[in-house]
Amino acid sequence: MATTDNRGGSAGGAPDDGTTDMPLEVLVVPVSDVDRAKAFYATLGWRLDADRDADGFRLVQFTPPGSGCSIQFGVGLTTAPPGSAQGLILAVSDIRAGREALVSRGAEVSEVFHCATGTACRFQDGAGVFERVSGPDPGHASYFSFATFSDPDGNGWVLQEVTARLAGRVDPGQTSFRSANSLADAMIRASAAHGEHEKRIGHADADWPHWYAAYIVAEQAGAELPQ
Repeated sequence: MATTDNRGGSAGGAPDDGTTDMPLEVLVVPVSDVDRAKAFYATLGWRLDADRDADGFRLVQFTPPGSGCSIQFGVGLTTAPPGSAQGLILAVSDIRAGREALVSRGAEVSEVFHCATGTACRFQDGAGVFERVSGPDPGHASYFSFATFSDPDGNGWVLQEVTARLAGRVDPGQTSFRSANSLADAMIRASAAHGEHEKRIGHADADWPHWYAAYIVAEQAGAELPQ
């Protein structure tokens, strides 16, 4: 089962600002049939971390690919009604590829959509600000393209395409990627942007590794991108 360690203070040269790290480790998902839920999340390709059963208490933990946060469900974990967990967001760097990965494993996933206004429609479908429009965001803006699916109890998940983080969301001094696929996608976007950069300057850029690095760090931190 996941645990949280105290990494506050000045260890490793980090400034001691009086705070204690509190990374979100686990979300509890209420289900009615533990074995059915276990089979479903295993089918998605999520990593099974634990399945403990003793004295009428059962805990099953899964972790989505590349995620720092896990989910738990079982018996004796929560009094919330099964299916009441909604709007659980999974960030993907490519909304179509993320959707297809789930569909290929048998999940029933909505078509890719964006909102007529803002991003509120990712949680419900209706008129006005909740109106869903077919297809990804026309400008492929980060945070604005979605797809949804549910587990057998109706707990609702949202795929959200995130390619550039909002400013302040990520420390630019600690750029990291949780999987090789995420890093590869970032490099592909940097390559495309660098191609436009070379068109602007009118010649090949021999210093492209540093340009790539600056672009990837800025994109993840939500800072101004290099031109």
